[in-house]
Amino acid sequence: MSAADQDTVDQDWDEGNPERLYVIARGRSPLAAHTTFDLVTLIISRSQPTPTMQPEHAAILRICGSPLSVAEVSAYLRLPASLVTVLLADLHAEKRIEVRAPIPKAALPARSLLEAVIHGLQRL
Repeated sequence: MSAADQDTVDQDWDEGNPERLYVIARGRSPLAAHTTFDLVTLIISRSQPTPTMQPEHAAILRICGSPLSVAEVSAYLRLPASLVTVLLADLHAEKRIEVRAPIPKAALPARSLLEAVIHGLQRL
């Protein structure tokens, strides 16, 4: 293969190319992944990457040493969130990652309690 042919191949294999994303996902869609991930679902690695692993799977395991959301993983890998959920479903099925629901917002106290506190403070 000549240098000109190699340049043409490199241009065809652009990062935004849909064929590249299809190959990474091995033709699967997010609907094929049985686990649904929200963009704020937290991901934590449970194992180290192995040399025979798909590069994107290995990258996920490396960057998720501390909890990261699906959106953050997507941004770090520069891949669409839909593709990242397929990759995460693979790792989750192999028990290589831990999936946690996002930390819920603190529940606000009842309005009546707040009013009672305000009235109590006003009486002081």
